[in-house]
Amino acid sequence: MAPRLRIVSYNVHGHKDDRAALASVVRELDPDVLVVQEAPRRWRWRQKVAELAHSFGMVVVEGGQPSVGNVIVTSLRVRPLQSRSLRFPLTPGRHLRGAAIATCRVPDGRGGHAELTVVGSHLSLDAAERRAQAALLRAELEGSPAPVLLAADVNEEPGGEAWSLLADGLIDAAGGDETPTFSVSNPRRRIDAIMVDPRIRVEAYRVVDSDSARRASDHFPVMADVELFKPA
Repeated sequence: MAPRLRIVSYNVHGHKDDRAALASVVRELDPDVLVVQEAPRRWRWRQKVAELAHSFGMVVVEGGQPSVGNVIVTSLRVRPLQSRSLRFPLTPGRHLRGAAIATCRVPDGRGGHAELTVVGSHLSLDAAERRAQAALLRAELEGSPAPVLLAADVNEEPGGEAWSLLADGLIDAAGGDETPTFSVSNPRRRIDAIMVDPRIRVEAYRVVDSDSARRASDHFPVMADVELFKPA
């Protein structure tokens, strides 16, 4: 019996929109793992990130200032094993970017477990810088013994160079679903992605559009239900 997980990727727009709506959206989705982009990362960031996770009924695993606003939070069902933050080289005049990475263990309910490495990132608006960041992130993940699940605001659509670099060897959880993820006021672009290792099976995928989601951020949350293949 392979462990099953609900994953949500969500750019929360700096946590500056309707916070009650944001908490309501996440709690209704009830994820096991939530990857947040544009989480608090400046003054009193530790407290703010903890309060954000608490509003969801979840706990912080990795991220905040060290990962430049990328945060991984989980339910108590998921056990973090190790985590780290990554910063990409800063281009003068542009925003610093980074990633949060956490390897977690998930029980199967029958005394066994499986592991996965969760990665959250938010790439540059500049195409050349974005491509370089995607290459660095892929290099960081090469050889991961645990299956990789990447949740990112790529800032470009499928087929772009950075998107293609990230997707190489991974499976786009959306399948053929091209529902836009940005912006909630004028949905035109699918720039938020969940990509999974072939050792992870995608059971369901959805871009979550609701009245609350349209008040909570400028991005729609992206959700995937997945099954982890247990090691032989």
